[in-house]
Amino acid sequence: MGRIVLTRVDSRLIHGQVMTKWVNQVRANKIVVVSDQLANDEFMRSIYLMSAPAGIEVLCLTEADAVEQYRRDAYGDGNVLLLLPSVETLKRVYDHGVAIDSVQIGGLGGGPSRRVIFQNITLDDRDADDLEGLSNKGVDIVFQTIPEDVPQNFRNIIRKYRS
Repeated sequence: MGRIVLTRVDSRLIHGQVMTKWVNQVRANKIVVVSDQLANDEFMRSIYLMSAPAGIEVLCLTEADAVEQYRRDAYGDGNVLLLLPSVETLKRVYDHGVAIDSVQIGGLGGGPSRRVIFQNITLDDRDADDLEGLSNKGVDIVFQTIPEDVPQNFRNIIRKYRS
């Protein structure tokens, strides 16, 4: 049975930092990308699959498939880096039964209703509400873009966002 060693929300999904730093940092041998858009785009999915370093298996799953596969076998064998494009996706898979004890919020891009709260991480009101709900259910949440950064505590970040 697989073991989730890192759950990361990063709108960029697989990019240089994930591949070269986080995979090595947490000793993952599998990346499970949960994105309906990516899972349903054969061309883009093939690019992501080709970008994986040797020895790292990559699965691109829809939210429904990610929940179903988790229930069946927790993503197979090995150490899994669970990668999600948004807080909204995180909340949905959590609400449907994927056991997530902790989550790292990485890059979340900008937009008209979003505010920068730490480096290149932005939140909007929905993200803030969803993260507070997860935190209140016992999920440990940190904000960290790269391993060299000091993880930022969720309570400090949410205070900053709400002020």
